[in-house]
Amino acid sequence: MLFNSLDFAVFLPIVFVLYWFVVNKNLKTQNALLVIASYVFYGWWDWRFLFLILCSSLVDYTIGLMLEKEHGLIKRKVLLWGSIGVNLGVLVFFKYYNFFVDSFTEVFSLFGAKIQSNTLDVILPVGISFYTFQTLSYTIDIYKRKLKPTSNLVAFLAFVSFFPQLVAGPIERASNLLPQFYSMRKFHYSKAVDGCRQILWGLFKKIVIADQCAEYANEIFNHPDDYSGSTLLMGALFFTFQIYGDFSGYSDIAIGTSRLFGFNLKQNFAFPYFSRDIAEFWRRWHISLSTWFRDYLYIPLGGSHGGTWVKIRNILIIFLVSGFWHGANWTFIIWGFLNALYFLPLMLTKRNRNNLDIVAQENVFPNFIELFKMGLTFILTIIAWIFFRAESVTGAFSFLKGMFSRSLWSIPTIRPTDILVLILFFLVVEWCGRRQKHALELLFIKKARLLKWSFYMLVLVLIFVFSSDTEQTFIYFQF
Repeated sequence: MLFNSLDFAVFLPIVFVLYWFVVNKNLKTQNALLVIASYVFYGWWDWRFLFLILCSSLVDYTIGLMLEKEHGLIKRKVLLWGSIGVNLGVLVFFKYYNFFVDSFTEVFSLFGAKIQSNTLDVILPVGISFYTFQTLSYTIDIYKRKLKPTSNLVAFLAFVSFFPQLVAGPIERASNLLPQFYSMRKFHYSKAVDGCRQILWGLFKKIVIADQCAEYANEIFNHPDDYSGSTLLMGALFFTFQIYGDFSGYSDIAIGTSRLFGFNLKQNFAFPYFSRDIAEFWRRWHISLSTWFRDYLYIPLGGSHGGTWVKIRNILIIFLVSGFWHGANWTFIIWGFLNALYFLPLMLTKRNRNNLDIVAQENVFPNFIELFKMGLTFILTIIAWIFFRAESVTGAFSFLKGMFSRSLWSIPTIRPTDILVLILFFLVVEWCGRRQKHALELLFIKKARLLKWSFYMLVLVLIFVFSSDTEQTFIYFQF
């Protein structure tokens, strides 16, 4: 079920009414309702994969309880690796089986050996990369004795399948989300209203920005040989805003919807395109995944401790794995490697934590140096996104070659004025709200009611005007 669908527009109010007005007196019934609603939400796409998420949940629930009772180090490690093996085994099979088979065949073909490979017509379950990492963090934290396992099966099933963030995050930790299922939730009008504002802005990002940019980005990326360098640059720019509007829009809707039900999810995006270097960008982009890799991969590898080569190795590993997490294609691995190359000079010169505060924190506008750093970081990000979007590595380099040709200085043949104006409007609103958890959190809150509601109505009208007859899926559903 898509957030931007009529189905969800009917589904959400029904669950909301049942949750707050029918089962609001009993915590277990409330949690059970969330499990049922979440399974309906997930099964709406393909009911067969409900067995997959249920199996994953039961495995980690059981192993969590066994880890708590077991004190022997070897047995505890066996249990931990059993959880890791089951979860990653399922993920690798559905997501990477054909990639490994094809890559294996291509390597041998380089040496003149012909191997007949058999790939499978495997359907990638929506959200598998997200809920797999969520359940993995649960068992790892129990193994490290940072978390007590739950004996409440319904609460655990609700934690794993919680429908607002099930298919595209944020990737929640059990230490934050699971305890929220243990106590009665109270309806807070102010939190619900703020949740609605965040949902509104998330829909704007998805429907008005991402989907409109996608139309032109797809046209240009699908026929790069037909366009000049300047038009290719416009295509890369459109995709840059498409992926941000699409993914951060989903996160906004997920977090806002969770707030309607009395849950607090962690911020997943913190205005990353206003970053002054790549290190700051990665502290602000897909925060739940970045911190997951930091805590469960980077730090166990030694983090930034050790010699120079150890630091370089760890950075390369975390970015390459991050790239591979996004998809079974060499383009994602190169995208991760490119970001590692961006990041390494900052780390080696100990400047990777220079920009911990928001840009122009006390000012309306950034100064010249901040503006220059933001512009340079944005350009580097655009170049990296070309590999993320391209169908193949060859296609990405061909796109770059065409973009950096002499025709880069020509007038683009595709330059839709309406979309560019919308992007400018979008950036202005994001800039004004950059100090908050989402752009509309405090925007116009203290202004006249007429001004505030006029702005909300403008956003709502734009959403309806640019809505498509067919719902456009979210990019990260494929990851």
